[in-house]
Amino acid sequence: MIVMGTAAGSGRSRPRGERMLPAGVKKRAVGMGLRRTFKQHGRFGRIVALAAMFFFALALGAKAASLTIELNKLESQKESCRAYVVVTNNSSTVYQALKLDLVLFQPDGVIGRRFALDLGPVKAQKRSVKLFDLDTPCDQVGSLLINDVLECNGETGPIPNCLADMTATSLTKAKLSK
Repeated sequence: MIVMGTAAGSGRSRPRGERMLPAGVKKRAVGMGLRRTFKQHGRFGRIVALAAMFFFALALGAKAASLTIELNKLESQKESCRAYVVVTNNSSTVYQALKLDLVLFQPDGVIGRRFALDLGPVKAQKRSVKLFDLDTPCDQVGSLLINDVLECNGETGPIPNCLADMTATSLTKAKLSK
């Protein structure tokens, strides 16, 4: 119960205009420098400040993808296409083996071929470039799909959820997805 002028049960008075907040919220607000926002902007300020704390907590809890696979460039060769793949390992994990099951789709959406791509080894906290040749002309590459992970091993053995911890991007007109 809130009594005008005092905090319920504490016997101490509050400055006029200061509103009561639950104890945990008030402590976090003071620690984040948001107490002034509560005082100056009333209910709206509290909503904004609480939303900011919520999104800040989500950002801290969100885990960045530990492994990013980027289709960076497609380069025409005589009868084929050379793909440049940038692999960025943002983790402390060393991937001894990393083999992907890829499916190439033609520009009309029809599957062109399926193949395995060996990207390992991948060092920890490292960005590297891997090249591979497709037996298809570049103008026949519509998109690539990481269908599955065939092998994903670290120094201590298999790494679980390898595909889930992976992000696929592309800088070419041919998209890479998972």
